[in-house]
Amino acid sequence: LVSVPACCSARYNLALLACFGFFLVYALRVNLSVALVDMVEPNTSSAKNVTSNVCPEHSSTINVPRNTTGEKYSWDAETQGWILGSFFYGYIITQIPGGYLASRIGGKLLLGFGIFGTSVFTLLTPLAANLGVGYLIAVRALEGLGEGVTFPAMHSMWSSWAPPLERSKLLSISYAGAQLGTVVSLPLSGLICYYMNWVYVFYIFGALGVLWWFFWMLLVSDTPETHRSISHAEREYILSSLKDQLSTQKSVPWRPMLGSLPLWAIVVAHFSYNWTFYTLLTLLPTYMKEILRFDAQENGFLSALPYFGCWLCIILSGQIADYLREKQNFSTVCVRKCFTLIGMIGPALFLVAAGFIGCNYALAVAFVTISTTLGGFCTSGYSINHLDIAPSYAGILLGITNSFATIPGMVGPVIAKSLTHNNTVEEWQMVFYIAASINLFGAIFFALFASGEVQDWAVSGYHLHRN
Repeated sequence: LVSVPACCSARYNLALLACFGFFLVYALRVNLSVALVDMVEPNTSSAKNVTSNVCPEHSSTINVPRNTTGEKYSWDAETQGWILGSFFYGYIITQIPGGYLASRIGGKLLLGFGIFGTSVFTLLTPLAANLGVGYLIAVRALEGLGEGVTFPAMHSMWSSWAPPLERSKLLSISYAGAQLGTVVSLPLSGLICYYMNWVYVFYIFGALGVLWWFFWMLLVSDTPETHRSISHAEREYILSSLKDQLSTQKSVPWRPMLGSLPLWAIVVAHFSYNWTFYTLLTLLPTYMKEILRFDAQENGFLSALPYFGCWLCIILSGQIADYLREKQNFSTVCVRKCFTLIGMIGPALFLVAAGFIGCNYALAVAFVTISTTLGGFCTSGYSINHLDIAPSYAGILLGITNSFATIPGMVGPVIAKSLTHNNTVEEWQMVFYIAASINLFGAIFFALFASGEVQDWAVSGYHLHRN
C-alpha cells in the first residue's frame, strides 16, 4: 500500500472544510452564553448570588464607553437557565436518527443542512427574543436539532474516507475545529457585544454558517468513488485500505451492537469526559467571578485559554497516535487506551487541585488550562474508537454514545448549581470532586473493556458461519 501525499489531497481538503464546519458548530453554540449577559437587564440577572469574601477583589475595570443600544429583557436566573439548556433538548433527539440517516442518505447532505439550518435559526435569534422567551427557547432547541446530526454524519463520512492508519490525524483535524470555535467565539462575541450590539453576534456567525454551506455543497462528496477531482492514486489508496473493514449488509445489526461491551466502554468514557467538559464550560466564569473575584467576561482571553490548549493538544495527539500505530507498531487498542487514560485522569487531578489553591488566581487559570488541555488526548482515544470497532456503523455508534454524553450537559450544571448555594470554596471543591471521580471511573472502565479490532457483527455476513 503506497500512501498518497497529504498535501492538497481530497481527504485532507475534507478534513479542513470539516474543521471550519465544526468551528461554526461550536461558535453558534456558545455565542448565546456571552450575548445573554447583554440581553438581560442588569438588575434582573439574579437575586444577587452571595459572592464569597474569601478572596480579595481584583478586577481592574477599565471604563470604556460601551454600546448599550441593544434591546434588554427582564429574564430571571431560572429563565436564563432554561434558555441556555434548551439547546441540549434538541441536540439529544437527533443523535441516533442522525447516525442512521447518514448511513442511508450520506453524511454530506446531513452535515451540510444540519449546519445550514442552525445558521438560519441563529439569524432568527434576535427576532425570536423580541417575540418572547418561548420563541427563543424554541429557536435554540431547533438549533440543537440541527447540530445533533453533525458529529454522527461526520463519523459516517470518515468511515468511507479515512484510511485506518490516518484515522487519528484526519479526525483530530476535523473535530479540533470545535475547540477553535470556542476559542475564537468567546472573546469575539464579547467584543461584538461591547462595541456594536448583541444582535450582531447572531448575524455575523449565522451569515458565516450560510457561506460555509455553499463551499461544502460545492467541494465535498460522500465517498471517494463519487468525488469529482480526486486523483486516481488517492482513490485506490483509500478504497484498498478499507476493503476488509466495511459491511455491505443493508440492515443494522442492532442486537449484537447494543450487546457489545467495547461499545459500552466508549459510552461510559464519553459520558464521564463530557461531565467535566460541560461543568467547566458552563460554570467556569461563575467560579472565577464568585470565588476568585475575577470577572472572566472582561477577560475573554483567559476564559478561552483552556480551549486553545485543548485544540493544540487534539492536533498534536492525533499526529502522535498515528505515528505510534504506523511507525512504532503499537496496537490500536493500546494507543486508544493510553490516550484515554491520559486524557481523563490528567484533567481529574488538575481539576481537584484547582479547588485547593486558595486565591492564587494565576495558578487557578493554569490548573484549569492544563486540565482542559490534557482532555484533548481523548480525541485520539475513545472519541474515534467507534471507527476502529465498526467503521460501517460509526455514525450510528457515535449517535448512541453522544446521546448518553449529552446528559451531563443537561444535568451536570444543574447539580453543580444546587451544590453551590452559598458559594463557599468547600462547595466548589465538592463540584470538582464529583467531576473528577466520574472521570476516573470512566477512564478505568474504558481501559478494562475497550477494543481496537473491527467487531464480528460489524463486518458483512458475520451471521452466516464465523468459525
